[in-house]
This record gives sequence, structure tokens and C-alpha cells, in this order.
Amino acid sequence: MNAFLTRAKSFLKSEEGPTATEYAVMLALIIIVALGAITGLGTTVNDIFTNVDTSLPTGTSGP
Repeated sequence: MNAFLTRAKSFLKSEEGPTATEYAVMLALIIIVALGAITGLGTTVNDIFTNVDTSLPTGTSGP
């Protein structure tokens, strides 16, 4: 039991665990920002293509 407590204390004092957690949080924030930017850009591009599509003639001709 004493060895377990020694290893648990060593793990809690270790810098590797918190560092990995910090990297995971930073990665999650980067992914959220990237998804937001991609979504916003996609909406803008979709609006541009819709405006171009409605501005173009239909291409149908009379008899």
C-alpha cells in the first residue's frame, strides 16, 4: 500500500499530466475556432453563389 501512495504522489507532482491536459484544451479551442471560421466562410461563399445564380439569365429561349 505504501508503494501505491508513493506512486500516486509522484504522479500528482509530475508535470507531464497537466501539460498533456493543457495541450488537449488548446487543441479543442483551435478546432472550435477553425470550425467557426469554416462555417462562416461557407455561408458567405454560398450567399455569393446564390446571388450569381439569380443574376444570370435562365438560358431558355422562345419558340
